[in-house]
Amino acid sequence: MKRNLSVLFSLVVLASMMLAACGGGVATEAPAVEPAATEAPAVEPAATEAPMAAYEGLMVEAPDCEYGGEFKSIEAVDELTVKITLCVPDPAFPSKIAFSSFAIQPTEYLESTGGNGDLLEKPVGTGPYMVSEWVRGDQLVFKANPNYWGEKAGSETLVFKWSAESAQRLLELQSGTVDGIDNVGPDDFATVEGDTNLSLLNRPALNIMYIGFNNNPQVEGFDNTTNPLANEKVRQAIAMGVDRNRIVDNFYPAGSEVASHFTPCSIPNGCVGDDWYAFDATAAKALLAEAGYPDGFETVLNYRDVVRGYLPDPNIVAQDLQAQLKENLNITLKIEVMESGAFLTAADAGQLPGLYMLGWGADYPDQTNFLGYHFGSGASKQFGDKFDDITSAIDSGAQLASDSDREPFYTDANNAIRTHVPMIPVAHGGSALAFQAAVTGAHASPLGNESFSVMSNGTDSFVWMQNAEPISLYCADETDGESLRACEQVTQSLLGYEIGGTAVEPVLAESYEVNGDLTEWTFKLRPGVLFSDGSSFDANDVVTSLSIQWDAANPLHTGNTGAFSYWSGLFGAFLNAPAE
Repeated sequence: MKRNLSVLFSLVVLASMMLAACGGGVATEAPAVEPAATEAPAVEPAATEAPMAAYEGLMVEAPDCEYGGEFKSIEAVDELTVKITLCVPDPAFPSKIAFSSFAIQPTEYLESTGGNGDLLEKPVGTGPYMVSEWVRGDQLVFKANPNYWGEKAGSETLVFKWSAESAQRLLELQSGTVDGIDNVGPDDFATVEGDTNLSLLNRPALNIMYIGFNNNPQVEGFDNTTNPLANEKVRQAIAMGVDRNRIVDNFYPAGSEVASHFTPCSIPNGCVGDDWYAFDATAAKALLAEAGYPDGFETVLNYRDVVRGYLPDPNIVAQDLQAQLKENLNITLKIEVMESGAFLTAADAGQLPGLYMLGWGADYPDQTNFLGYHFGSGASKQFGDKFDDITSAIDSGAQLASDSDREPFYTDANNAIRTHVPMIPVAHGGSALAFQAAVTGAHASPLGNESFSVMSNGTDSFVWMQNAEPISLYCADETDGESLRACEQVTQSLLGYEIGGTAVEPVLAESYEVNGDLTEWTFKLRPGVLFSDGSSFDANDVVTSLSIQWDAANPLHTGNTGAFSYWSGLFGAFLNAPAE
């Protein structure tokens, strides 16, 4: 108000001076301007934006590293910066954090679900698709995410269907009701190759099928008597008494090979150390007698009736294994087929009483994903008690960046696995996908994470048929490949893998930096990213999504089973884990 009165007075004086200069009369003094009797109305200040509140970044931190896990802290430094500090060096960390189990979802949504509920069937992600409808037992329908930050999906609608029968999947493809199928049957490769309307895409055999053992002395199913599989010599005898060449030659497709080690040889240090036991029924029977079982024994063989690249026909392989052990060692196997989700949960918890058939496909090409996940200090209980000589060698090797420096540790680990026989490595299975020949962008990923957003059949709808229905779509707490593939169309991690390959590339993080000893990883996040529900992506979403898995005391650490096996398998113990 005072400034306005001053300006008015100045204008009056200036006008008087101009009049005096122009006129011929006697100059007179300009009359004084009397102030108004009342106060002039207040002038409203121009509207200005309120200062932005400082970003309140979340941080979750372990008090020290004595709890046994790899993570020390996860911190939202600012809205677009996340810093992860580790207790030990981890040269494979980018490959690990790129995996789909470590995908990011909105903090508010995660909290609203309580860590399960809608979260299991309706993930909210930043990927090219979002879940539209899941009709259990029939199909899973995705729609293109209108908020996707990347290139628009090739089809507006993506449909996942499933069938356990390879013949049924091929029939659907031949009739044109689906655009692509997974795991072409071993006898159908030639059929697809001979059909000009179809294309066959081979997937590299970065996998392992194995026969697992529960080595706990007392397990359900043995009437509280000692479990024969707790005896190391028994496990060694079975390892010698299974003709793995017979299984691969008779029941696996072209491109498969008998496993000399648990890890495929194409992965660095995968096949260092001694080869696996050669088949020798006579030596096996003698060793079983030495172990105290000259007349054999009875036990159970569990598996799930789900086709995988590492196990193309589980039923016939189970029957052959049953016949072999009866013939070679007088071991009687009772075959029990389990529902897929229940089987995986029981295996992880070490609740399968005898032998079981399982397998693994590479999530990324490193020994930490094979030996580390299955036999390291953070591995699940599927093989029973762990072996210190195996875990120490694996954990030491994982902290070294050079393959040559790692080699002696993985040599020791492979040799110790051969001695203790927690499982029998059987095969690295060749597999293939098939598509309509007109599909553009079709590809086979060595990691089994095909990206359907880059595929198109020229219409608005693309239909994919895989081997089984997903178990859930909260893949922080799933290990099933059919579930993971579905999640990968919807949710994304800080980093990811190139389409159809294994190289790590930026996704939700534009870039990252690491300190010299590989323990402090700083990620710069991609700005302007929205989740499919329209909410903004920021650093706190990263902290929340990862800490839910890490911290066993987090109220959202519930998931589908609560196992969060990928976290413990790749990063060791949970924070605040209850004492066993």
